[in-house]
Amino acid sequence: MATFKVITRKNILVFTLVLVLSICIGVGALGIRNAFSESKRLPVYSTDSKDKIAISFDASWGADKTKAIVDLLSGYGITATFFLTGIWIDAFPEQVKYIAEKGFEIGNHSKNHYNMTGLNVKKINQEIDYVNDKVKELTGIVPKVFRAPFGAYDDKLIKCLDKKNMTCVQWSIDSLDWKGLGKEELKERIIPNLKGGSIILCHNNSDHILEALPEIIESALSKGLRFVNMSELIYTDNYVIDNNGKQSKKSNGGEL
Repeated sequence: MATFKVITRKNILVFTLVLVLSICIGVGALGIRNAFSESKRLPVYSTDSKDKIAISFDASWGADKTKAIVDLLSGYGITATFFLTGIWIDAFPEQVKYIAEKGFEIGNHSKNHYNMTGLNVKKINQEIDYVNDKVKELTGIVPKVFRAPFGAYDDKLIKCLDKKNMTCVQWSIDSLDWKGLGKEELKERIIPNLKGGSIILCHNNSDHILEALPEIIESALSKGLRFVNMSELIYTDNYVIDNNGKQSKKSNGGEL
């Protein structure tokens, strides 16, 4: 009889341990499923376009070359997107108007060029809204695209932009022109990588961008590529995006 009681207690202990372990495994599996269902949101780095590309210029300091860049691009009959910070807009409102009057797209680059991942949702919205309001006041147009300062983004930022019907855009070709690279170095970084769907990152006041632009433009045109505003290159619906941030248009309701 004593032996029976010992076995029973052991069985109860084993059963309890198995039950607890099963619950833990179940909760863990649910957490994993939730993690996959809420996977990290990505900005757009490029698209599957065969012939369209977008060149962009971030503006957060200086303006000496801005008008010349606009005039140069206009002379080639091509367009671009200028991502402007609020501090730049406040310093150069006439340049903002000139960019818009010439038919170039204005994107939002935040008010103060902070690392957005270090801000709470309220501050993120303030940074975005300030630029949108200023651009609308000066041009009558509200930006549709946003580029995160330093390329730093997180889910908070993407969700804030989603609610404003805006798209976060990065780049697939980085000129690194802000480092003071010379004309030949800029060409070497950009020209070999030009292809449909590319997004090129430049800056409006870098040292040698004006010298390099003509050959970059001519090379792209010789390849049959067309320069368009960012909003014309990216997709806002009916698309999929891979782990590298490349957008592909869905075909007939299914993925390409």
